[in-house]
Amino acid sequence: MRPWKRGDRPLHAPARAWKRRPRIRPGTLPGTLAHDAAAPPARVSLIRFAHDSFDEREVSVDEAVAAFAPGGVTWINVDGLDATVLKRLGEAFGLHPLALEDALDVPQRPKAERYEKHYFLVLHALRLVDGALTDEQVSVFFGERWIITIQERIEDETFGAVRAAIRHGRGRTREAGADYLAYLLLDSVIDAYFPIIETIGERMSVLEQEIVGTAATTECLLKIQQIRHELLALRRAVWPTREEVAALMRDESGLVAPETRVFLRDAYDHGVQALEIVESERETATSIMEIYLSTQNQRLNEVMKVLTVISTLFIPLTFIASIYGMNFEAMPELKWRFGYTSALGLMAVTAAGLVAYFKRRGWW
Repeated sequence: MRPWKRGDRPLHAPARAWKRRPRIRPGTLPGTLAHDAAAPPARVSLIRFAHDSFDEREVSVDEAVAAFAPGGVTWINVDGLDATVLKRLGEAFGLHPLALEDALDVPQRPKAERYEKHYFLVLHALRLVDGALTDEQVSVFFGERWIITIQERIEDETFGAVRAAIRHGRGRTREAGADYLAYLLLDSVIDAYFPIIETIGERMSVLEQEIVGTAATTECLLKIQQIRHELLALRRAVWPTREEVAALMRDESGLVAPETRVFLRDAYDHGVQALEIVESERETATSIMEIYLSTQNQRLNEVMKVLTVISTLFIPLTFIASIYGMNFEAMPELKWRFGYTSALGLMAVTAAGLVAYFKRRGWW
């Protein structure tokens, strides 16, 4: 029987349909794990690997705890926020109650916190689903030869590339410890930001062409606002993640090996690069908004110009018509044979003179 793979199970729910529920009420004691009765049961998967061995299967939380052994690296992944599962893992691995509370009470700001015997990382995995940006919190605990990941939702694979690398023994995945595996997870989250940034950049280029052309509508304004919100969400994820990597690079506890810090520097460079691109795209989005407003003002000015020219043309014509429309008995030309045609001719000559004057001044 082939080993269980995360891709084998069906999707639980679309990402965009997910709604976060408040778990921690004001006044609750620190470290309290509030259970959500409406939350689906969590799925627990186990990967144990060493230089010459690999084991992957879906287990219960008790089986996952019992499978931990000093030899090799044990990776326990939890899909879904289940207070019972988190409490059991916390008791078995000595996880701090405040860290468990942050893992359960989502969303938290990306951060890295060091406790006595383990590290606690908060990551934000972003993705585009049907054109909408979705955000998932991933909590990572790692200590000596073990790592625990808690994903917010039960859905498609977030760390599929990392699992495939371990499964096929690529690179140093089976040679290094849990700190290197934590680096791989962190780096995979950061690398996933770049396709999103590229997609948003392409959408902004298309939107800019629409605005400069003749299709600048209210829908374009809504698209600009959506892009600006997505870039803001990216910045909120990338900025603290970069600082998170820097905190791991400065580790003095011994949980992060010197060899792993070299790789963390590369992840830090990726974070800096992603942040610089996001900041550049935010400035571009602001420029597109200014172009949209300028285009709308220019079109409004063109409309006002045409209306002003038409009004200016009809003002003298209305004056002439009002003079000859007076019903006074002693008016001159009242019974003149050519009065009607002369009045129309005067109106035509006046209008033609105004048009010629407007063209000469460049207003027409």
